[in-house]
Formats: sequence, C-alpha cells, structure tokens
Amino acid sequence: MEDPAPPGAGSPPANGNGNGNGNGGGKGKTAAPKGREAFRNQRRESEGSVDCPTLEFEYGDADGHAAELSELYSYTENLEFTTNKRCFEEDFKTQVQDREWLELEEDAQKAYVMGLLDRLEVISREQRLKVARAVLYLAQGTFGECDSEVDVLHWSRYNCFLLYQMGTFSAFLELLHMEIDNSQACSSALRKPAISIADSTELRVLLSVMYLMVENIRLERETDSCGWRTARETFRTELSFSMHNEEPFALLLFSMVTKFCSGLTPHFPIKKVLLLLWKVVMFTLGGFEHLQALKVKKRAELGLPPLAEDSIQVVKSMRAASPPSYTLDLGESQLAPPPSKLRGRRGSRRQLLTKQDSLDIYNERDLFKTEEPATEEEEESAGDGERTLDGELDLLEQDPLVPPPPSQAPLCAERVAFPKGLPWAPKVRQKDIEHFLEISRNKFIGFTLGQDTDTLVGLPRPIHESVKTLKQHKYISIADVQIKNEEELEKCPMSLGEEIVPETPCEVLYQGMLYSLPQYMIALLKILLAAAPTSKAKTDSINILADVLPEEMPITVLQSMKLGIDVNRHKEIIVKSISALLLLLLKHFKLNHVYQFEYVSQHLVFANCIPLILKFFNQNILSYITAKNSISVLDYPGCTIQDLPELTTESLEAGDNNQFCWRNLFSCINLLRLLNKLTKWKHSRTMMLVVFKSAPILKRALKVKQAMLQLYVLKLLKIQTKYLGRQWRKSNMKTMSAIYQKVRHRMNDDWAYGNDIDARPWDFQAEECTLRANIEAFNSRRYDRPQDSEFSPVDNCLQSVLGQRLDLPEDFHYSYELWLEREVFSQPICWEELLQNH
Repeated sequence: MEDPAPPGAGSPPANGNGNGNGNGGGKGKTAAPKGREAFRNQRRESEGSVDCPTLEFEYGDADGHAAELSELYSYTENLEFTTNKRCFEEDFKTQVQDREWLELEEDAQKAYVMGLLDRLEVISREQRLKVARAVLYLAQGTFGECDSEVDVLHWSRYNCFLLYQMGTFSAFLELLHMEIDNSQACSSALRKPAISIADSTELRVLLSVMYLMVENIRLERETDSCGWRTARETFRTELSFSMHNEEPFALLLFSMVTKFCSGLTPHFPIKKVLLLLWKVVMFTLGGFEHLQALKVKKRAELGLPPLAEDSIQVVKSMRAASPPSYTLDLGESQLAPPPSKLRGRRGSRRQLLTKQDSLDIYNERDLFKTEEPATEEEEESAGDGERTLDGELDLLEQDPLVPPPPSQAPLCAERVAFPKGLPWAPKVRQKDIEHFLEISRNKFIGFTLGQDTDTLVGLPRPIHESVKTLKQHKYISIADVQIKNEEELEKCPMSLGEEIVPETPCEVLYQGMLYSLPQYMIALLKILLAAAPTSKAKTDSINILADVLPEEMPITVLQSMKLGIDVNRHKEIIVKSISALLLLLLKHFKLNHVYQFEYVSQHLVFANCIPLILKFFNQNILSYITAKNSISVLDYPGCTIQDLPELTTESLEAGDNNQFCWRNLFSCINLLRLLNKLTKWKHSRTMMLVVFKSAPILKRALKVKQAMLQLYVLKLLKIQTKYLGRQWRKSNMKTMSAIYQKVRHRMNDDWAYGNDIDARPWDFQAEECTLRANIEAFNSRRYDRPQDSEFSPVDNCLQSVLGQRLDLPEDFHYSYELWLEREVFSQPICWEELLQNH
C-alpha cells in the first residue's frame, strides 16, 4: 500500500519535491541537496506535473457531432474518401446528365436512391461494393459539392434521412448478414499471417453507412421537420424490437463481437462494430438525461417521493479540488531546515503539520486559512518516509474564487461569501434505521423488536429525536421496491398471480442477451484489455488493429509516426465505446429491474472487470487525459473539403489546441462510474479493491482537476476507508476531508472508523452466493417458465383419479386381453426383491 522510497534518492526530502504550482526547480533548487533533486526529478517523471489547470469538461452522452463522426474513420482510411467519390460520380453520370446531386429536386434524389438500391442486388461482389461506396458517399455528405465543414455535416444528415426513408438500412442489413456468414472471407483471413485493412473492405463500407445513419438520425434538433421526427421514432422502434422475425439489431452486433473474440473472424472491423453497438444502445434505450426522466417517472408510478436533486446538475455545479501535490513549496523551500535537523525536531514538524487545511475551499469560513498545503501525504516510505509540509503559495493552483494573494499575507483582504452547505442531501436506508434502533433497544431496554421502527417506548428523548431525523431523510430506492416485490412473488406465486412485464426496449434487449450474456461480457472485457494503454503485447491476445493497419507497412519515419498516432487513437476510441456501452447497459438494466443489473454486474466481476479497471488506472492518468493522439488536418469532415497538405513532423505533432482529450477523460469517468456500480453496497467486491491495493492508484487520479472524475474517485476511496486501517486514515486526512465535502452523507455510516457491522469478512462469500441464488430465481421465474405452468392443480384423491374416464385408442380394446397376458399374468413377481428394493 505504501510507496517505497525511490532508489537513488539520497537522504529523504524534507517536504515533498517542489512548490505547489509545478515550479519545483525554482528558488528552492539551490537549497536542495543533490539527493532531493534526484528524487524530485524521478517523482516528476513517474507522476507527471501536478500543475494541472481545472479542466473545462462538460460530461454528456457523447462528444460533439463532428467529433463522433470523425472517430468512425482511421487515418489509414482517408484514401477511401476519394474512392467513394469516384464510385458515386461514375454511377451518377450514367443516371443523371449535366446536373449535380445538390441541384436535384427531392423526388429526383429519391428516384436515384431507389435505382442505387436496385443495383445493389447483383451477383457480382465487386459491383455491389461500388454501389455501396456510392451510397456511403451520399451518407458522408457529398463533400465534393460542398465548400465548408458545416455544409458537409448538413448534407450528410439530410442524405441519411433520405436514405432511411427509401429503405436503405434494411437493404444494408441484409448485406451485413451475408458478409457475417461469408465463410470464404473468414477462411482467407485465418490463413493470412498478418491481417490488414484490405481484408475488411466490404464490412467497413456497410458498417460506416449504418453508423452514419444511426448517428445522424439519433441527433435531435429543434429545426427538424415533422417528417424527420416521425422517421426518427420509426427507426428507433425498428432497432429496438424484433422486426420480421429477426432479433434486435444490437444482438446481431453483440454476436459479431463474440465471433471476433473467438478468433473465427479476425478480419472484423471491431472499432466500427463497437461504435455502432454503443450508438444503437444509446438510441434505442436513451441517454443519461432520458434515463433520469425515466427514473422520475418510475418513482411516481411506484408511489415513491420525488428525488431530492438531479444528480447530473449537482455534479455539473461542483468545482474541482486541488489535487495532492508532491512538489516542494517555493516559499517553504527557503525556510526549511536540512533533513538531518528536521528528523530530530519533532516539535517543528508538529507545528508545521498543524497548518494543514482542507482540500477544498468550499466550506472554509476563515479567509486567512485558505492557503492549501502543498502536499497531501502520499504513503510514507519504508525508511524515514516522506515528510509532508504545508505550502503558502498553493492558492495559485486554486480556482479564481478569490484574487491571488500578494507577496505578503493578505491581512487586509475582504471576506468572501462562500457557498454554504454540502452538495448532496443525506440519505438513510430502512436498514440503517432498524440497525440504529436495535442497538438503542439493546442498550436501554435489553431486548429488540425486529423490524419495528415505530415503537419507541422506553427509549430516551434524544433517541426519539434521532429516529425522527433519520426518518426525515429516509430514501426508498426503486431497487428496494423491486426486491420486495420479487420476495413476495417467490412466497405467494398462486395468490399474486402472474407478473405483467411491460415490453420495453430494455426488457426486449435483456431477454435477447440473457442466455449469451456471460460470453458478451467476457468478449467486451477482452477487447478492453487489449486496448488498454497499460497492456503489454502478448501472443495470445486478440488483434484489435485489423481495421487500422495498412496493406503496406510504413517505410519512412513520418509514416511510422502517423501510424503510431493512428493506432493509439484507435485504441482510445475502443476504450471510449466499451466504457460508455457497459455503463449505459448497467444503468438501464438497474432501472428496468435490479436483478437484471445484478446479473450483468456479477458476470463482469467474474470476468475480472475490477482488476482490469484498476490496471487501466495504474498509469499516469494526467498524461493519458492530455494525450494528443490526433492529427487535425486528417479528421473528417475537414479532410474531405481541402487538399491534404504534405505531412511534416510539425503537422503530426500539432494535434488540436484543447488542454485535454475529450474521449480519454470521458472514458476515465465512465470506468470510474462502472467501478462504483460494481462495488456499491457489496462488501466482498470492496475487499477486492483493498486486496488489489487500489487506494494509491485512485489517489493518483485525483491529480486531474475535474470535479466529476474526482467525485467518483473519492466515492471509491470512501467505501474502502474502513478496511485500510487507522494509519492510512491518519496519514490521509486531506483525502478524508475531501470525501466529507464532496461525497453524499449516509447518516450512521461510520465509513471513517471501521466499526460497521457488515464488515465481517466471513460473510463476504455468503453475500455473493445469496445474491447469485436470488438472480437465478428471478431469471428462472420470469424467463424459464414452461408452456404448462408447474402451478397447475393436482388431484391427490385415489378414487377420483381411478374414476376418471380416459380416452383410449380404438385398437386398445382389441388387444387388451393380449396386453394383460403379456405384461401382467406372464410376468413373475419376486416379492423378496421388491421388499429389498423398497
């Protein structure tokens, strides 16, 4: 758990390594010994600079429309834009004379699209591909006739609605089925020593058209016509339910993922499959805001009180806290005594440590104590350990709530009005009230009353007030109601009758995924592992680069650099799509029925999802989030309307001007939310976090100054705090303070002390087994029912059973006597053997 002392660091540093604003090599450098300087450099290299500004990141369902479209294509595919354009122009000239696509009336455009779909139904595979490329060019916005990126995006959206209304999606779905079942392509790919982008040409064209249609039609705008709105709802219904006796489209894509991971179809363009799967699930089930609206509606239907706050809005209003710092403070570096003297002056160390302040500035009332310490002590090293000292200039890292202080102490500064209160309303479970009353009754009366929370006779007045306060903040979740209803259905199946299950898109998807769900989860996690930046290349790992590697490998340094950027970008997009897909599935299944959520969660846990996510975060997260794996001049749609410049080192390294990479920060938040979903209220899984030593890994993620990411990191630290021991809590008081300020409070939750009655390790296995039994009972009752119900009445009266008239076949009357003779009279009865057997 503790960070070992870095090798070659000489004597331990007195107070971290550098100042709070990242200028570790400033004035303090002259006073620092060589050992401390070496330690500072090594720590900076391993942890990255802590001078991270607050990231202006707005979390949502997806990135901007143009960014989501551009991520569909790898840079290796850029040459195919020209090919698509040429295929369209060759076909268009044979059908329309002396006019361009944008000049045609809508009826003429529809007639041309109908002709294209007719020409798709040809035997020649090569001819089909040319027509499919012409359709793809339309879906890409007929960029050859546009002057700007805005025009390309506008016509791409217009053409996608037109293509859908003409039945293009259904036609391409049939072609996709044909390509998936194309055994010749599979066997050809399996025989090749190295698979390239050329092996998946047909699949990439088909999936690109389908993705562009889903993404463009999914996007809602106020200016959309009634026809487009109607088309959107019709498309959503087609994708959600089984149409024409076929499975929902998402299940077809899931099957492609499992086939790819099995090694039978290594040529599948897995990035496009995952992106399309994510967008189809988002389109059919709904994004995060739609999910919140569904939650409000369902609580009203169940008669539960409305939510105290909208969690999305609360998180958006939160501000990032300054991260734990490892650098030596500029002001303190000149005043700090040598390490040898400091070790013998415990009093000085105590005086300095008394200046520690809270991690955040939110609830601070004394303006003169807003100086944030430069360090939150990382785990002490095995020897003398790292000494943590407070800095005086860390306010420069803070958000500009107050003006930066002058060189002297701000004795004349005016008071600032700080926001009062905590961001979240506290919650109390029914179980918490029962536990509180059980302890109180045992203490004051000597016996308990079980689950009775109303009888307070014999208890002192303060207990009455406590119970009243607890009940005021009592929160009943939808999951609590669903679990209670399930228990009643198990106990009284006859009297309660058959459960009516609404046929929602989420329910249909779960029913379709149910029997293959373990394989789906394992496949997704395998791909996530292969795409993680911390994963090392192994011979037995799956190849996820089939749709990014060119036919001819690069021969120049610039080509190699471009391919390296393309591969890293490719992996980042895969991580983004899988993390968002898994989070959406978990949240929708939890709202639909909690045991559906638990079933998916258990299979993710069994497939080692928890250590996989921790492995992902066991890297320099700040570097990952600020990575520039993009070449802006090659991004769609910009690359289609301008001549591509000759690639130079400068253009490759330019990237974009953003201070962070949106998709990487989005992926990190999704993975943290996923980890929270899996471990919340599950003590056995929380112990997995402890066993895998996640605390230092998660603490390093606090370097990223983004409120939402920090919130979910602090949540994960909170649930395991009681297991980390007193010494860890003592040396991480600033993290404890941040948890108190930013994470929701659960009354009577002694997370900071480790006295929880549920923290008994011998119950962990039983807890998981009980949950699994409940899930299996739920799935069996709801989805495995036979045609003839097992609850049909049984006649146990011998006379009535023998007296029933049975319809026997006609020939039985003629052979009755023969049957008696053969089966009864001629068979000897061995009474001794009969008695022995029974």
